[in-house]
Amino acid sequence: MKNSFIKRWIANISESELRSVRLGGGDSGHILENIIYFELLRQGYDVAIGKIDNQEVDFIATKADEKKYIQVTENMNAPETRERELAPLRKIRDNYEKLVIALECDLTQTQDGIKLIRALDFLLI
Repeated sequence: MKNSFIKRWIANISESELRSVRLGGGDSGHILENIIYFELLRQGYDVAIGKIDNQEVDFIATKADEKKYIQVTENMNAPETRERELAPLRKIRDNYEKLVIALECDLTQTQDGIKLIRALDFLLI
């Protein structure tokens, strides 16, 4: 990716964060990203963060000759959220798989070649 940087993702889910989310507080988006990160590692991917122009790509997952660009969000139903999550993936001009993984997503289709998938469906693959 042009103008990109990659750094290792450092994940930390503490018991207090999980308890806070269950009680209606906390950053559930951060925790969802951590869950997806750990699942990608479990599947054998090397995981990095990317940036194109001044927009972040949550994860670039690679193994052997396979690569996936992944955005993670809690909810993909609002038009402004959809645009924010899809925009950096649209700028990537290679033919590797591009995904948006969302906890809540009424649209489970492909938009501009980018797959929209529910987090639970991704975790059960």
